[in-house]
Order: sequence, then C-alpha cells, then structure tokens
Amino acid sequence: MIKHLACIMDGNRRWAQKKGMMPWYGHNQGAEAIKTVIRFCLENEIKYLSLYAFSLENLKRSAIEKEYIFSYIINEADKQLSDFLAQGICIRFMGDVSLFPESVLATCRTLEQATAQGTALYVQVLFCYGARQELLAATQEIAKRVVSGELNADEITQETLEKYLWTGGLPDPDLVIRTGGFKRLSNFLLYQSAYSELYFTDCLWPEISMQQLQDALASYHNYKRNFGA
Repeated sequence: MIKHLACIMDGNRRWAQKKGMMPWYGHNQGAEAIKTVIRFCLENEIKYLSLYAFSLENLKRSAIEKEYIFSYIINEADKQLSDFLAQGICIRFMGDVSLFPESVLATCRTLEQATAQGTALYVQVLFCYGARQELLAATQEIAKRVVSGELNADEITQETLEKYLWTGGLPDPDLVIRTGGFKRLSNFLLYQSAYSELYFTDCLWPEISMQQLQDALASYHNYKRNFGA
C-alpha cells in the first residue's frame, strides 16, 4: 500500500501553448489536475501527497508569469479552503520560506493554520523548493548547532539530517510520478526519493486523469521492492 505519493507537475505551460494560450494560463488547468490527484489519494487511502509546485529555478521566469502564479495561489487558497476543511485535508508549504513573496507567505500561513486539524490527507506543497538547497540549508543548520554546542559532531546521524530537512517528519515517498515526458527528478526530493519508485508519463500535467493515476499505482504494485536484499 502506498503511504506517500509525490508528483512533479510538469507540462502546464506546454499544455497552454498547445491550446493557443499564453503559457502561464496552463497553471489554471494544472490546479484542476491537483483536485483530481487529491481525489485519487482520498479514494485510495494514500495519506501523504507532495506536489512540486514552484522550484527555485522557476524564480528565473518572467515577472508577469510569477505575478500570475502568486496571485493565482492566493485566489485559489480562498476558494478551496472550505473544500479542504470538508474533506479533512491538511495543507503545508515547504521550501525556502525566505524567498516566499510576502503576500503569498501570509496566505500560506493562513491556509496551514486553518487546515492544521485535517487528518484524511496531508498535502505538502513544495514552493520555492530545491533539493540541493534543502540539503545545504540542513547542513548549515546542523553546523550552527555543533558550533553552539547543542550538537556533538560525532553523534550526528542520518536521523539528525532528516530532522533538519524542510520535509522533516515526512515519510519518504513510495512513488514519484512525473508528467510531461521528461525522465529526471529536476532537483525534487533527491534525498527522500533514494528508494522511491519512479513513474514517467508523456501526458502533460493538466491532462492527468484518474485512469492514468491508477495505471501508475498498478505499475508500483508490480515492482519488487527489496531495498538491496
């Protein structure tokens, strides 16, 4: 049984371009696809869902696209809050908080607080996220605590590192799905996905369907997970 599903939501802009729209309008349809995945997780009793929403590399995009995405997040948070509460969904944002636009940060914190009691599904939105930067930030935090005397360098363990990751306390993903045709992780949960099964599909993120998700789940169950044994 899958406990944690992670998704690299690739292809929003290409979907919009195929439709003759400005690239950033694909994020609207991408949000509808998120609803599909949430429904899939709830129906299949998957407790954790991680979504790669905005990478640190995405900060290089045009100002107009970033402004559109940030405004859309704020508007969607207001619209979807009642549904999240009704479905028992807990929302958390993970990434480099120092890079969150101030308006978005306020929305993120409000949504997190409002849904904190949800237990049916824990949704992690990876925003301003990069796995290499996450590892660097965790290493720096551990180093500070060693210097201060709070930690002993000889006693640092794998569990110590995991505690200081942005995803600290989150179980590793069992299955990572990437849409859009590319077969790479693109700086997504590199440490946490060490033993995850990877499923790549050519469909663009806005096109993801319940059947395609079911195919990914069936593929996962066909894998023999022996973790080196």
